[in-house]
Amino acid sequence: MPRSREENDRIRRSTMDNIGTAAMECFLERGYHATSIDDIAKRAGVSKGLLYNYYQGKEGLLAESVRDRVDEISAVMEAASALAKPREQLLRIIDGALSQIAENPKGYRFFLHLQTQPEEDEVLSKYSEILNQEMSRQYEFQSAIFERMQVEDPKLRSLYFSSSLHGIMLLMSIYPDYPIETIKEQLIRDFC
Repeated sequence: MPRSREENDRIRRSTMDNIGTAAMECFLERGYHATSIDDIAKRAGVSKGLLYNYYQGKEGLLAESVRDRVDEISAVMEAASALAKPREQLLRIIDGALSQIAENPKGYRFFLHLQTQPEEDEVLSKYSEILNQEMSRQYEFQSAIFERMQVEDPKLRSLYFSSSLHGIMLLMSIYPDYPIETIKEQLIRDFC
């Protein structure tokens, strides 16, 4: 019996996710430039031909990964903006960001590493800039939240909030036994 269109779509998405995860792992272990398509295909357990069927090479994989990350960040911001009260918006940002890291700590480390690449690297700096622009958008959104909360310096408060949140996210991605619930409660007390 032939597969349904939905089943084919599910298999395609699963294969693409598997390849994307393999690419990120290889990029983290070896670096973007030292990783080959062979490395990624081998890690994903697929042929190079199948990989090229889904992606336009290594940079295509990087571009797709960055688009997915930007979409994740945007989804959290959109969910937060749909809420009426500033405190609820901040809670949504905290929950969304920490949930993403809990689901994919290696992915977070990969994107953090990408954001700190030197500008001289033409390929990586292009995608670093995309991520940094999304982070700037997030910062402005958070500044507006703190402004509605009538804090003394909303932009500084947004920077402090982002610094705290990203510090927590980094530690979550490194330490498996990180006391996330305790730290999350403290973050909520400090900012909400």
